Amino acid sequence: MKDATLFQLGIGLETGAQEEDTARGTHAPRDTDTDTDARDIFDADRDDHFIRRDGAVFAGTHLIIEVVDGHGLDDEARIQQAFRDCVDRCGATLLHIHTHKFSPQGVSGVAVLAESHISVHTWPEIGYGAFDVFMCGDAQPWRAVDVLRHAFSTADVRVKELRRGEDVVADAGIAA
Repeated sequence: MKDATLFQLGIGLETGAQEEDTARGTHAPRDTDTDTDARDIFDADRDDHFIRRDGAVFAGTHLIIEVVDGHGLDDEARIQQAFRDCVDRCGATLLHIHTHKFSPQGVSGVAVLAESHISVHTWPEIGYGAFDVFMCGDAQPWRAVDVLRHAFSTADVRVKELRRGEDVVADAGIAA
């Protein structure tokens, strides 16, 4: 394979997720009296990283961001720097960046965050970049909009917001 770095995706990420999965197994024990997880992951004292806003509780804010008439959308290094700048500005935690440059043009990439991810696919021949910014916890994903506007020298940035897991979290009984 030409690009051996593909095999390195995820190497060096010390998140503990695999260790936790091994230690607990794939399912937590059930309390048969209440039919809930024995480890109460919805305890009010738990630092759950859910977002509480406007009387709602949800897992995270997912922004669908369209960069229109952008410049530099074929520049892999510029995209990686935009990811880093978004992470810094949003108050997130960067774990890993992976991008791929296509021929003759275009870039796809992802920044894996402790709070979730930022991803992109670009069509530089028409000045278009499709970004996803998904963050939970205290991160501020809306700050990424101005970062992307500046990074790709455009005034035309269109945004749609999704509150991920809103119904699921509410159905689980998480209090706002």
